[in-house]
Amino acid sequence: MDRSKLYRRFRTLLIANRGEIACRVIRTARAMGLRTVAVYSEADRDALHVAEADEAVLLGPARARDSYLNIARVIEAAHQSGAEAVHPGYGFLSENAEFAQACLDAGLVFVGPTAAMMTAMGSKSGSKFLMEQAGVPLVPGYHGEAQDETVLAKAADEIGFPVLVKASAGGGGRGMRVVTSAGELSAAIVSAKREAKAAFGDDRMLIEKYVQNPRHIEVQIIGDSHGNLLSLFERECTLQRRHQKVIEEAPSPTLNATQRDAVCAAARKAAGAVNYVGAGTIEFVSDGKDVFFIEMNTRLQVEHPVTELITGVDLVEWQLRVAFGEKLPLKQDEIKLNGHAIEARVYAENPQKNFMPSVGRIKTWRTPDATDGLRVDAGYRAGDAVSPHYDAMLAKVIAWAPTRAAAIERLNRGLEETDVRGIVTNIPFLSALVTHRDVRANTIDTGFIERELKGLTASSSTMGDLELCAAVAAITGEEQRAARKEAHSPWQTSGWMPVGRRQRVFAFRQGQGAEQKVTLHYGCGPSTLSIGEREFGFSASSVEDGGFDLTLDGMKSRVVAVIEGHELYLRTRNGRFDLHWVDPFGGETEEQVGEDKIVAPLPGTVVALLAEEGAILEKGAAILTLEVMKMEQTLRAPFAGVLKKIKCKVGDIVGEGVELAEIEPAAA
Repeated sequence: MDRSKLYRRFRTLLIANRGEIACRVIRTARAMGLRTVAVYSEADRDALHVAEADEAVLLGPARARDSYLNIARVIEAAHQSGAEAVHPGYGFLSENAEFAQACLDAGLVFVGPTAAMMTAMGSKSGSKFLMEQAGVPLVPGYHGEAQDETVLAKAADEIGFPVLVKASAGGGGRGMRVVTSAGELSAAIVSAKREAKAAFGDDRMLIEKYVQNPRHIEVQIIGDSHGNLLSLFERECTLQRRHQKVIEEAPSPTLNATQRDAVCAAARKAAGAVNYVGAGTIEFVSDGKDVFFIEMNTRLQVEHPVTELITGVDLVEWQLRVAFGEKLPLKQDEIKLNGHAIEARVYAENPQKNFMPSVGRIKTWRTPDATDGLRVDAGYRAGDAVSPHYDAMLAKVIAWAPTRAAAIERLNRGLEETDVRGIVTNIPFLSALVTHRDVRANTIDTGFIERELKGLTASSSTMGDLELCAAVAAITGEEQRAARKEAHSPWQTSGWMPVGRRQRVFAFRQGQGAEQKVTLHYGCGPSTLSIGEREFGFSASSVEDGGFDLTLDGMKSRVVAVIEGHELYLRTRNGRFDLHWVDPFGGETEEQVGEDKIVAPLPGTVVALLAEEGAILEKGAAILTLEVMKMEQTLRAPFAGVLKKIKCKVGDIVGEGVELAEIEPAAA
């Protein structure tokens, strides 16, 4: 094939993606002098990546299959905008060989490997056959084409339980199940196939021996069209939940220099089996002694920033230069490892509710300023809507330092200074994770988060005097700002009076705890706050970052506060706190759904009914499965009883709070 059709100079780049990766690619492309074109769905009309691009083209409705996964429409958008090249980002069509070929057929440069390379390495089954031929060590498993359940069950029995059922075309933990016994296999295969089909359009499965206490190590590689193939050291991605990476770091703290050289050489050998061109990642699993190839991702990875920070290489820039047909700027021995980098993925999800995705509009978005050792890659901002149609990742906080310990401290500081409100995020969970003693000591494996989940998702610290006083200061400060807009507002509570003093009582509740009261005394003389028998002189002054300095008896503390009606979010030196301001005029009501009702926790699609009307259910029995944000969520019986009625069918698109089933409690 004429290489000029594959790799050539271009001036206009279309980014066939959304969110933080689209913003990330736009940033580098603009720095290289390229004109950028974004694509978007109807749900993303006001998204950040649309605002940051030079131009943007509407693809279609909110559902990904009608927009971001619509190959014909993406190609049409490229022609419509005058784009000469397409960068697929990661996820969506990034590892779709049909899309890569469609770009070439349409006269567009695809910023990535060829369709043939993608087919060879993108298939987990196919790539394992190639690796076997190339002498790269593999995890024992079944990678055949036959997909009927009898064949898969026989393979699992021969391999020996526990096994890993995994989508051949998958990634990100989707279409993946750990199966510990033969009795669990059938349901796991059905569920994994359904999830893989929805996420990747391909439900083929492979089965592997599940490596006990495994570590996940991957090597960043990149090749050009002149035969140069480089590795850029390795990343440790062992901290995972449901096979989805949560924390990534580079280099791996597990490998010594000799092991590092060996695994990087194996990665180059693996990619060299198909003369790979473009950026990619060779993934390995280790049992503590041996390292086995598990798959290749023929695209940029979510965690690529940690590699960039330890090498000084802009991987997106190198991707674009390879697509131009240029040689890679460095040779293997010129790539140097410098320091340590670690990344945390910020998701819109609720760790207190089994990491259920959170949707809604972001009311507050605060991230720390970028420094030499701290970087934030984000796809959202204040005012943006988080949709149930796409992945729940909002941003990545990445830290670099000369040592691993210093990088962890810097990352935790970055997380502590990150506030996203209006939706629920996993930020407190991430802070608890990176500061865990076993994480610091690197005594972990891929099952660590599940084992330590209770402690990592424990409720926040109990509010103390500082938080109660900060809550009063936040409320009165908000009221004073409103009073300045309304000359006759009654909320002039902190004003000086020539004689006499007044008082105002505030009551707050944290979670389901008891009310705690704070009394504000103001008027003639300095304002004070009292909590029981304790009294504090206090003052507060706003600061530029949207928070305020609170001084109690001469001790000054920085506080961040967000008020949403009667709900208060506070960040103090003691941590993060969610408080409820009890309505001083009474009349608070909370609409509750009876416990006998099974309702949709978020908008989603009903993909499976797992019980029939009239069925006798044990507590925790599966009733139905929803697909929410590309992940399956199984709704279960809250108590033992009889499934009285099912009020939905497979394929229904349901809104948040819609009743889906009704359970009648078992007789006492």
